[in-house]
Amino acid sequence: MRKSKAKKRVLLPDPIYNDTLVTRFLNNLMYDGKKNTASNIFHEAIGVVAKRTSEDGLEVWKKALANVTPQVEVRSRRVGGATFQIPSEIRPDRKISMAMKWLIEYSRKRNEKSMAQKLAGEIVAAAKEEGAAFKKKEDVHKMAEANKAFSHFRF
Repeated sequence: MRKSKAKKRVLLPDPIYNDTLVTRFLNNLMYDGKKNTASNIFHEAIGVVAKRTSEDGLEVWKKALANVTPQVEVRSRRVGGATFQIPSEIRPDRKISMAMKWLIEYSRKRNEKSMAQKLAGEIVAAAKEEGAAFKKKEDVHKMAEANKAFSHFRF
């Protein structure tokens, strides 16, 4: 590689929860630079989660994020004309990034009225180890398990 690696940007913690993980989630949730809208959706969703579960909403969200976080993934690699799906460990920052993106993606696909309701529904489901985002993680792990025989091709 000729160019140097991009510098990691420092994220400011969320003003309400004082957590950089929340800021990272908001940045993924945001459309067209509308951070305030994303923030309102997230905070409303956390409130709904707190009402539904009668626990701290942020703790439930962190538990959901942990439940959706994958440990291994499959990557394509060409070996002698054939393409193999090779299971490999995931970098810690990529794990969190994937988990957040899956939570948001499957929240958007839910059939509920507002985005806050959809997000809250997916968070509660993921915290209980169910829902589409959790199923995605399970599918990724199954793929890695099924292709364990090719792990000696790891790069």
